[in-house]
Amino acid sequence: MKAALENYHARMRRVLDHIDRHLDADLDLSTLSGVAAFSKHHFQRQFSATYGLSAHRYVQLARMKRASYRLAFRDDADVTEIASDAGYEAPDSFARAFRDCVGQAPSAFRKSPDWEPWLAALEPLDQARSANMTFSPNDVVVRDFPATPVALLTHRGDQALVYETVRRFIDWRRAAGLGRDIAATYTIFPCDPRTTPPDAFHLDLCAATIRPIEANAQGVVAGMIPGGRCAVLRVIGSSENLERPALLLYRDWLPSSGREARDFPLFCQRISFYPDVPEQETITDLLLPIE
Repeated sequence: MKAALENYHARMRRVLDHIDRHLDADLDLSTLSGVAAFSKHHFQRQFSATYGLSAHRYVQLARMKRASYRLAFRDDADVTEIASDAGYEAPDSFARAFRDCVGQAPSAFRKSPDWEPWLAALEPLDQARSANMTFSPNDVVVRDFPATPVALLTHRGDQALVYETVRRFIDWRRAAGLGRDIAATYTIFPCDPRTTPPDAFHLDLCAATIRPIEANAQGVVAGMIPGGRCAVLRVIGSSENLERPALLLYRDWLPSSGREARDFPLFCQRISFYPDVPEQETITDLLLPIE
């Protein structure tokens, strides 16, 4: 029974993997049911029962998410090309669909994204992908992390507005010549988003560098991630919600390990990024500092 269930879910996960790797392709019902090796007459109901939304809606949201990332974080991306990659022959059709989805026209979103309705619109996509992720204490490894000087920008306030701080940090990194292909990227989590009031929430965005940090309008300052032993859990797939792997580290791994947490917050290293790679191929190392 358990083996049959695991096989069933593995077949459904193949569909998500296929969608994320082939967003520019024709993702019709026949194609997707064939990937899972299910009958096309039943696949739509099976997908909806497993993930809480239709396969068509999942594809639409995945394409809209990629389009929104390109609009918000890549000034050089052409809107007509973004529309075409999202499956729309005409920019006007894309603009209407994008506005219906996130509440803003593409041009307005590029200029000043309204992140709260964006998060709400894409929540079904995040939930489906989170349901696709499983972790075990056996996945945790212990390794020594070297002391790492960083450029650091702190986000303070509502978690829903983190992406606005991310935009500022990306602007600074580009101007400073510290792109993601040059400087390792980290995020430090000093507080628990589940229990911290929105006005008290904060986190630190970091890029590894030994360069002096000159005064700047974005508010980036010099910082340090101290060296020491860390429990490391690799997360492959969506890295926007790390609560499930963090819970495993704190609830399952740490109590049974016989170790103590060190006096530095949980942090992560972003190894590969969406949309540079498909969502299911993003890699994030979640690190818990330990004695």
